[in-house]
Amino acid sequence: MKTNYTQGITALITGVITSLIILISLSSFVIINPGEAGVISVLGKARDGVLLEGIHIKPPLISKVDVYDVTVQKFEVPAQSSTKDLQELTARFAINFRLDPTQVVVIRRTQGTLENIVSKIIAPQTQESFKIAAALRTAEESITQRSQLKNDFDNALSERLAKYGIIILDTSVVDLNFSTEFARAVEDKQIAEQRAQRAVYIAKEAEQEAQAEINRAKGKAEAQKLLAETLKAQGGELVLLKEAIQSWREGGAQVPQVLVIGDKSGALPFILNLDKGMEKK
Repeated sequence: MKTNYTQGITALITGVITSLIILISLSSFVIINPGEAGVISVLGKARDGVLLEGIHIKPPLISKVDVYDVTVQKFEVPAQSSTKDLQELTARFAINFRLDPTQVVVIRRTQGTLENIVSKIIAPQTQESFKIAAALRTAEESITQRSQLKNDFDNALSERLAKYGIIILDTSVVDLNFSTEFARAVEDKQIAEQRAQRAVYIAKEAEQEAQAEINRAKGKAEAQKLLAETLKAQGGELVLLKEAIQSWREGGAQVPQVLVIGDKSGALPFILNLDKGMEKK
């Protein structure tokens, strides 16, 4: 009976020791997956040196590993500012960023979790960067120079967040709004500009039409002048005869009702009316 009791105690102790060994062994290793970085804290103190992907040894039982996602993160952050001409301007930015793996230990000591990084670092720095970019231009320029506004914002934000171990990859302007009064003023200005452009177009159209009439009148006058000179020249009567024949043909080749008969002697011509006979003019 005593032997069985002793054996039972021995087996229990052996099992406890084996379990402790397994537990200690398991807690002596940590695996960091791709896209992650770890920080070891021993008795609450962060140890220098970042744990990158792979398997790592750590002090058992008394250490803890905080794992950070260093892949690309995306958050939408609102911002508000005033333009150079003191117009209220609100925006919303989609920010793509990632943590610098080499700075994870500093991030752990100063900021803690990713949620703290977004709320305490990225959000306020986004606000300040937007103020810097918006103050460089008027409200109207913020619309017409939107790409430059974004570039100024990106540069300011990247510079401010770099010292916190945060790398900005890209930003997008999700929304950009002005005050109701300014939006209405812009709309009224666009309507006025469109009306002015329409008036200019109508004026130019009228000017072009007038010029066309002038050109047609000049052309007609030149043609008449040329015809008059032709008639005055020797052989002009042949031109008249040709014109008469042409008119006769265009009129359907009908027999004329009136004939003008004359010669080169200068005598008065005779007008022959086929209906009433002959009379001298």
